[in-house]
Amino acid sequence: MKNFKWYYGLLFALVLVIAACGPDRSETSADESGGEEEEAPEKPESLLVWLDGENQIATYGEIFDKYEEETGISVEYTEVGMTDQLEQLSLDAPAGQGPDIFQQAHDMIGSAYLQGLGLELDPEEFELENFNENAVEAYTYEGSLMGVPFATEAAALYYNKDLIDEAPATTEELESIMEEFTDSGANEYGFLMEATNFYFVYPFLFSNGEQIFSQNEDGSYNADELQITEDGVVEQAELFQKWFDEGYLSENITGDVLDGLFTDGQAPVALTGPWKLAEYEEALGDSLGTAILPEYNGEAMTPFMGVKGWMISEYTEEEYWSKDLLKFMTNQENLQTVTDEMQETAPRTDVESQNDLLAVFDEQAEIAVPMPNIPEMAQVWEPIGDALIFISNGEDPKEILEEATQQIETDIESASGGAGSEDEASDE
Repeated sequence: MKNFKWYYGLLFALVLVIAACGPDRSETSADESGGEEEEAPEKPESLLVWLDGENQIATYGEIFDKYEEETGISVEYTEVGMTDQLEQLSLDAPAGQGPDIFQQAHDMIGSAYLQGLGLELDPEEFELENFNENAVEAYTYEGSLMGVPFATEAAALYYNKDLIDEAPATTEELESIMEEFTDSGANEYGFLMEATNFYFVYPFLFSNGEQIFSQNEDGSYNADELQITEDGVVEQAELFQKWFDEGYLSENITGDVLDGLFTDGQAPVALTGPWKLAEYEEALGDSLGTAILPEYNGEAMTPFMGVKGWMISEYTEEEYWSKDLLKFMTNQENLQTVTDEMQETAPRTDVESQNDLLAVFDEQAEIAVPMPNIPEMAQVWEPIGDALIFISNGEDPKEILEEATQQIETDIESASGGAGSEDEASDE
């Protein structure tokens, strides 16, 4: 995901402090409502939505105009950056100044839930059977649907058809390309990636069925059960270290360096997300190709999936019509518009990207793994990022991953004020 979450650790530290400040949730859960059709209350004159950026304003402005034509309800909007919305909502909503609908990356919905800022939704009220199951799972927290996705993001391969005929289908083929094209002394690489950025490295470490946190049968995460020292993860880390040792990868490849080398035609393959598509198309034109990640040991590699979705404020005074607008914003026709005009990867299975290059990212998202949406995930990024640097410098992968695990556990306990230890003690 292009907006890396360096600041989420601070939010996690605050969540448990302010969680009790939110409004009381209804004693009747969404599941108990049975999805029965609610009688429509009187229409409000307007609803307020927070949008992020000029592209959203242009695209959703059209969608909101159609909604007003159909219902007579005006949809007003204010521009607030998505990464700023949760904090802003916690300040504005209690004073009655917040939006009816706002948006979040899925790994922040746990914070929204704990702060009492996001309304729990009844899954039966929405067309979820038409959505990518992983995207819906990503937007579900502790069994509660917290919103409806409008875009997914999963990294895949870009390749230059002037340099190679087709993208590598296996890690062995990828390694052959790296061997052929890499001359690290001349700053030439067969494969470009941000090799110490855990977001992009994840599929190279966790593609044998391993995961960061263990999960319960209902899909919820166990934050106190880290699995990053599993044998499969260590094995894959050793392969990754081999590529560093051979000079195929470099910790000095930042996003800007990657973009420059790839768009200048100096590397055949690059790994990044769909948000780079327009820039790469402009630079390489018909020479640009996209492909899903190569297989590892005969199995599909599973990158992180990021999901962006719309949420309804717990403080809205127009719950019925906010839901109605949310359904309208995420129906097939309007998400097709979002996909076409904003070049977003569609979360609906009945929406197809007209751009063949972008459609590959739809395919990749189908087998991607949602980033854990629990607040404790904020404590994972920095220790694993540091571990990747040590691994790139030749340190023993197993020992480094064990140290990273200890650091993550310590950081989680510290950020939660030691609540984890107290809970364990009470269980005994």
